[in-house]
Amino acid sequence: MRAAAFRSGARRAGDPILSHSDHTSPLEARKSAALSGTARVPGDKSISHRALILGALAVGETRISGLLEGEDVLNTAKAMRALGAKVERTGDCAWSVHGVGVAGFAAPGAPLDFGNSGTGCRLAMGAVAGSPITAIFDGDASLRSRPMRRIVDPLEQMGARVVSCSEGGRLPLTLAGARDPLPITYRTPVPSAQIKSAVLLAGLSAPGITTVIEAEASRDHTELMLQHFGATIVTEPEGAHGRKISLTGQPELRGAPVVVPADPSSAAFPMVAALVVPGSDIVLTDVMTNPLRTGLITTLREMGGLIEESETRGDAGEPMARFRIRGSQLHGVEVPPERAPSMIDEYLVLAVAAAFAEGTTVMRGLHELRVKESDRLEATADMLRVNGVKVEIVGDDLIVEGRGHVPGGGLVATHMDHRIAMSALVMGLAANKPVTIDDTTFIATSFPDFVPMMQRLGGTFG
Repeated sequence: MRAAAFRSGARRAGDPILSHSDHTSPLEARKSAALSGTARVPGDKSISHRALILGALAVGETRISGLLEGEDVLNTAKAMRALGAKVERTGDCAWSVHGVGVAGFAAPGAPLDFGNSGTGCRLAMGAVAGSPITAIFDGDASLRSRPMRRIVDPLEQMGARVVSCSEGGRLPLTLAGARDPLPITYRTPVPSAQIKSAVLLAGLSAPGITTVIEAEASRDHTELMLQHFGATIVTEPEGAHGRKISLTGQPELRGAPVVVPADPSSAAFPMVAALVVPGSDIVLTDVMTNPLRTGLITTLREMGGLIEESETRGDAGEPMARFRIRGSQLHGVEVPPERAPSMIDEYLVLAVAAAFAEGTTVMRGLHELRVKESDRLEATADMLRVNGVKVEIVGDDLIVEGRGHVPGGGLVATHMDHRIAMSALVMGLAANKPVTIDDTTFIATSFPDFVPMMQRLGGTFG
């Protein structure tokens, strides 16, 4: 309800003003001829956020190339600048960060506005929790609706304090960092790289060992980048699918160069488009292949997707590769719940692939989709239903009945969510009738060049 009021212009007192236009920008995607060509999708959002934050916590200069210059990441850059780091754009997707050292943040003079970015906000909370300052965290209507209690609970155990917040532990939230941070051992209640990362970033300021235990391993970008910047961090197996991560506190992080690989979550959209548009043959370069981020590729291959990988290389602990994707006859599969952490952002576009497949696809254990930019589980089902696809939600499972084609013709409500918008447009490129989304505005948070890039590959929009 708040989001709807905000979008219609009925701002509440204290609500941040969005950097986007207040006007919606609908768009139609139409059935396209075969897609072809080579493209590099934007830099990985997760790596971009972390490079800026760790660069700000390091001593000396960090040079970043390939940074994602979407609104989410740019808001993190502004926040690091407000906390005292020197953050400058030096070229096309090239940035320089001169850090202030661990626990060296200065109190910002105004609220830190993270716009639509849960990742930037939550990781920055961890970094601020280890500094003896007070900061106000805020965001747009969508981010204000998202839960923050799961992040601040462990931070309060480490000595930070929530001074004030909105109902349910939501933004705007005022956080007082710990003057004498305490190392803790913390078991995450759900597999979440954001919770883990917030605790580890706060643990940089604490003496001794801070430990995070996960029942299911979440993406490990923070651990890899902490090592790259000079921290001592040890990762061990924990149970069948989990990990135990131990960080030695109070290191002196040193600025280090970071090459940001292409974002696999963004690559998912042209990848699925090429699979479902008959005759397509495209190449995507420099896509991150971290095994904790490749669940979608594994699943699409199980469905019969023709996806070839070559030219593997790495930087700052993150592997990347070139992918060739061709139009394919897909079939339904069952996706196990333990795969969810490695593809949590990709289920929306996987549901599109499932709609074009023959047979039933069952995606299990998707409770985390309910607390993203929108309730993505319900929004995904609505996106499919309005375009003639039979879909069902049973508990936290999404069940899609694929018939090899999608009737289309629907108007999709994006709910201020960039991934719903892009998933629906991908569907429209192969559906029998055009698919329209109510607003393209929020695509800019992660993939500003999405529509022009898809047009260059042969996608038809109008």
